[in-house]
Amino acid sequence: MSEPSTATGLPDELRRRLGVPDAVVIGLGSMIGAGIFAALAPAARAAGSGLLLGLALAAVVAYCNATSSARLAARYPASGGTYVYGRERLGDFWGYLAGWAFVVGKTASCAAMALTVGSYVWPGQAHAVAVAAVVALTAVNYTGVQKSALLTRAIVAFVLAVLAAVAVAALTSGASDAGRLHIGSDASFGGVLQAAGLLFFAFAGYARIATLGEEVRDPARTIPRAIPLALGITLVVYVLVAMAVVTVLGTEGLADATAPLSDAAAAAGVGWLAPVVRAGAAVAALGSLLALVLGVSRTTLAMARDRHLPHVLTAVHPRFKVPHRAELAVGAVVAVVAATADVRDAIGFSSFGVLAYYAVANASAWTLGPGEGRPHRLVPAVGLIGCLVLAFALPSASVVSGAAVLVAGGAAYWVRRSIAARRP
Repeated sequence: MSEPSTATGLPDELRRRLGVPDAVVIGLGSMIGAGIFAALAPAARAAGSGLLLGLALAAVVAYCNATSSARLAARYPASGGTYVYGRERLGDFWGYLAGWAFVVGKTASCAAMALTVGSYVWPGQAHAVAVAAVVALTAVNYTGVQKSALLTRAIVAFVLAVLAAVAVAALTSGASDAGRLHIGSDASFGGVLQAAGLLFFAFAGYARIATLGEEVRDPARTIPRAIPLALGITLVVYVLVAMAVVTVLGTEGLADATAPLSDAAAAAGVGWLAPVVRAGAAVAALGSLLALVLGVSRTTLAMARDRHLPHVLTAVHPRFKVPHRAELAVGAVVAVVAATADVRDAIGFSSFGVLAYYAVANASAWTLGPGEGRPHRLVPAVGLIGCLVLAFALPSASVVSGAAVLVAGGAAYWVRRSIAARRP
């Protein structure tokens, strides 16, 4: 087998099958997932009546990240996302660090999504259901990205219908009180920042489109269109849902809710909708898990091609044209984490890693020249600063554990490089 590369046109090239609609759906499946069902309550506890400000701040950072990612993905349409961009624009170490942050952080996010499925489907056996979900969706991804896109489309349609039903029921109910949307004295700057960091977890999915760069048709045209479309649709949905839930529960009631959207349906007088909402949460988590495993495996493929991970993971299935060994390896690791981890710890750890990943993306976009599709310089600057601020505004446990893992990954890189330099 000839030497692999992240460039296209080589023997292990993936098949380009996805157009703009499929790419948008994969982005929606990554963003409109369990995050909106789970992140509102802890964000309300952090920000109080400043919840919508936190959502707006998260959206601004997400927009900057999406714009930077889209311009870079059009320039470098190869699997790996910011791992490739950081390597090409900033140097090998920064690409590696972005890839490491993504793979580790999103592996934790995969486990969180799987555990969310378990907690909604069978709370008493959440870990067992989580492992079963990982195995099932890894099998779907193994048989081809086109099947994954078709399944994701069905999941997104169902979840959007559930969210729309909750929003309409809450906003048109007698319990709705628009005055609850006003910002009060309980909101603080630090609380809004922490809420934005937590809510960013619900946005972080548009880069999944970029990580599929080798499987998108006409990537220079498709990716820059698909990423903003997916983000814009997601933002509209999130704003409507957040407003609806706050108007019936208030920020205090939302902060104490264990199942915010189900509680909102009950408070709006449509208790019959609560079981449907629970089913929607489980399906949303499955959709997120499907897209997450897809994206992590592609970054694993790119890192393995450059020998930052075992080279055996570069294999592409001759029939299904997917990186099957990378997908199986990711699925196995996620299954182990899902069997042993706590969902709250997984979410916090994932958020720190994802924000670090996007910080490298924005720094890479800053280096683009005018003839390379560079966005306005304000966009990557705001994105970079926003990512760093939100990352360090997260709960201290998430910051310490996330930083420790990034430092460990960086140390491993330099040790490996030092050993390679001493070899004859």
